[in-house]
Amino acid sequence: MKIVVTGTRGIPNILGGVETHCQELYPRIVNLGHEIILIRRKAYVEESPVRSVYKGVKLKDIWTPKQKSLEAIIHTFLAVIYAKKVKADLLHVHAIGPAIMIPFARLLGLKVVMTHHGPDYDRQKWNRLAKSILKLGEYLGIRFANKVIVISKVIDEIVKSRYQKAKTALIYNGVNIEMVPQNNSLLEYYSLKSDEYIVAVGRFVPEKGFHDLIEAYAGMNIDAKLVIVGDADHESEYSKKLKLQAAESNTTLTGFKSGDELRTIFGNAKLFVLPSYHEGLPIALLEALSFGLNVLVSDIPANKMVNLESSEYFKVGDCKNLREKIKEKLKGETFKDYSNLIKEKYNWGSIAKETLVLYEKINNTY
Repeated sequence: MKIVVTGTRGIPNILGGVETHCQELYPRIVNLGHEIILIRRKAYVEESPVRSVYKGVKLKDIWTPKQKSLEAIIHTFLAVIYAKKVKADLLHVHAIGPAIMIPFARLLGLKVVMTHHGPDYDRQKWNRLAKSILKLGEYLGIRFANKVIVISKVIDEIVKSRYQKAKTALIYNGVNIEMVPQNNSLLEYYSLKSDEYIVAVGRFVPEKGFHDLIEAYAGMNIDAKLVIVGDADHESEYSKKLKLQAAESNTTLTGFKSGDELRTIFGNAKLFVLPSYHEGLPIALLEALSFGLNVLVSDIPANKMVNLESSEYFKVGDCKNLREKIKEKLKGETFKDYSNLIKEKYNWGSIAKETLVLYEKINNTY
């Protein structure tokens, strides 16, 4: 089969949960004997020289304005036209914003799979108009896609409660089990020592809750440093305030990291904290568990679906409770190894095979 993929900024090493998902999934489907063409947003491609293939996945760069309110829709429109032009057997659209173009794809005669990564209209960064468009994208995607993949039980329950006839298939996000690199020079650059700092990873947007984490940390008298790995896709008032807040509290911001640099800073921490208000299925949490880190996460439904012990959760938005829980965690009195859970439930090899079975069923049925 020839499968065209859109709805992602691109791969490899481009910031975002959907991007990580695609970077892991599609090389494995290529290895199972199929052609994948992944369409990237040209504005996010900073590599030099620009590559045309990544681990067997063909890359097609298409222009789009780097403007959060327009880029996904315009890019997906152009991607649909491209998929028709190359006679794709299947079009796979990621996320509910780009899904607004699924009726157009079906009108052109394309078979379409949509992956619902979460109700993005719950994210605090969107205004009322943007949230309405995202809700419309969700409706049109679920109504017109041949099949909708949901990446967690929470998303499946949300979709089925709103759309009684939704054609969903639950296929989890995955995570790799990898050794943690020991790059002492990188740690020294940020004045860090292995197993002596707190780490958080993600984009600088309100729903990630990093402002709560920094506020909690600022009120503590502890030796452990706080390190946040990530940055903003689009600089905003929130991201500017967050960086100022970090500077005032002596929080270390590393910027966006990938590959061994990310794994080094991430995997050598003493404690991973995820203070999110909203998640689909948090890949950063799964990665932290794969590294064998002690974890502390907000008690939102998506995080609780990972089925951690009660000691791993704090009340979302409650800085006092977060502060108390961090102190408990740093004492090292509560720790559980979740590596077997990761291996069994969130294995990318199995996820690729499940996705391919769904592709083949759609290709043979419709």
